[in-house]
Amino acid sequence: QKMADHEQTRKDKKRILELERDLRRKDAALAETAALLVLRKKLNDYWGTDGEDN
Repeated sequence: QKMADHEQTRKDKKRILELERDLRRKDAALAETAALLVLRKKLNDYWGTDGEDN
């Protein structure tokens, strides 16, 4: 029983690390997307466009 608990704990820790890594990746992607949206809005305001391709 103790060995099975130890194995499960090891698997749980590995899964937590994987999830944390995935969360950091997604958080970085979200931050990048937000920055791009802000830049797009600033450019649209500067050029007076509404985002349509003309």
